[in-house]
Formats: sequence, structure tokens, C-alpha cells
Amino acid sequence: MFKSSPIPIWMNIFMLVLLFFMGIQVYWFYFDHGFLVEAGITTIGAPNLNVLYSTAGRLLAMVVATLVVMITQNPHGHLVALLMSILREGQEMIIDPLYPYANSPASTAMDFGVHVVIAALENAAFVAVLRIT
Repeated sequence: MFKSSPIPIWMNIFMLVLLFFMGIQVYWFYFDHGFLVEAGITTIGAPNLNVLYSTAGRLLAMVVATLVVMITQNPHGHLVALLMSILREGQEMIIDPLYPYANSPASTAMDFGVHVVIAALENAAFVAVLRIT
């Protein structure tokens, strides 16, 4: 299926990397509240848990949608998955440096730079798939 797909291999690898990081975040928000507490995220109380589980649910929906798109290799599906990723990464590009995690291994400038690179790759992938469709 991947050999006959119009989607370039670099894009599939890139989307797998994005899936890996989203999967880690889903795990943290659902199951590893200790990690979240170390990162400075409050997990005590129903309102905080509501936000955590809502975030996890949205990320899980993105993971499942992206997995389906990768399995089907549908270019139109790739456009939707990439658009969701661009919007998420664009928001993280602004939010993460403004409100950094307590145990963030990177400076706010480096965090911003990493998000810019990821968003640029997502935009390049989106344009490439748009040309394919």
C-alpha cells in the first residue's frame, strides 16, 4: 500500500514522529499525572481533571484520525490531519514559551524555535499534499 501511495515517504515518517509525540502526551494526560505534577501542572480537583481528560480526549481523537489517514494513504485525509496538526502546533508555538513547563529541558527561545521548525515542516507537507490532490 505504501509503495503505490502518492504520499511521499518523508511525509509518512514525519507523521509517525508526530503520532509518537501525541501518543506520549495522551499517556501523560490519562495515566501519568505524576509527570504532569513535576511539570507544574495542577491535577487536584474536578475542574483541573476535566481539562486534563478533555485535552487527552482531543489528542487521542487526533491520533486515531491520523492513524486512519496513514493506513488508508488518502491524500484528502492527509490534508485534514495536517491541518489539525498545523493548528495544534501553531497554538503550542505561542503557548509553550509563554507558559513553560516547570521541568522543561529547553529554554523558551529554543522551545519556540523547535515549534517553528515543526510548524514549517507541517506547512510544507500540507502544501505538498495539496499539490498532489
